[in-house]
Amino acid sequence: MKHALTVRDLYVSYHGTEALQGISFSIEQGKMAGIIGPNGAGKSTLLKAILDLIPRDKGEVRLLERPLKNVRKSVSYVPQRNDMDWTFPINVLDTVLLGTYPELGLLRRPKKRHKDWAHHCLEKVGMEAFAKRQIGELSGGQQQRVFLARALAQEAELFCLDEPFVGIDVTSEETIVAILKELRDQGKTVLVVHHDLTKADSYFDELILLNKTLIQKGPVSDILDPEVMMKAYEAQLPFLQTKRGAI
Repeated sequence: MKHALTVRDLYVSYHGTEALQGISFSIEQGKMAGIIGPNGAGKSTLLKAILDLIPRDKGEVRLLERPLKNVRKSVSYVPQRNDMDWTFPINVLDTVLLGTYPELGLLRRPKKRHKDWAHHCLEKVGMEAFAKRQIGELSGGQQQRVFLARALAQEAELFCLDEPFVGIDVTSEETIVAILKELRDQGKTVLVVHHDLTKADSYFDELILLNKTLIQKGPVSDILDPEVMMKAYEAQLPFLQTKRGAI
């Protein structure tokens, strides 16, 4: 089985303070994996370091078994909503068309087939009726679905999403999860920074448990074991008590 992602001995620091220390793991292609851990554990930092969005102190990262620069077109990224400028004057369709730019190049105008594909991706996420709406006019869940449509338009092999379910409605979350699982079933790989542990066992095939270092990576049932979870979380997790027995 080929690896969609391999991380070896990754270190990242901010202003001289280590944010990630000695992270090593791999994810096979065709998996849906969640990155979990307490606040400040380095979850988003890990994703950004993997994608070269922030500098790494040391370590090696390979995506689809190659350096990122060789496979960038095959890797899509959906950032946190609070990292986006929602005042930027762009409509929904043009936002999704940005996903075709890795194929087009920045200086070429989208052709009819690209626009048709963008409409198809919007239809996939239930947002085609909003094609001409300004992106800033949408609800949080609608915005997140549009950015998933942009990722779909890229036709990537590896999908990376940073906290995609924060601040969105239940319908949007269910829509996004269903599409991500469909991508997984098609052999794509999905990597998600996630915060809601109560849903982790129904969303993911495996989990990466962080607290600045890698606590453990493996099948969901192994990681949600209370003894494993308590290595990352100092406070008790009541929902684990009801699901797994008292900690």
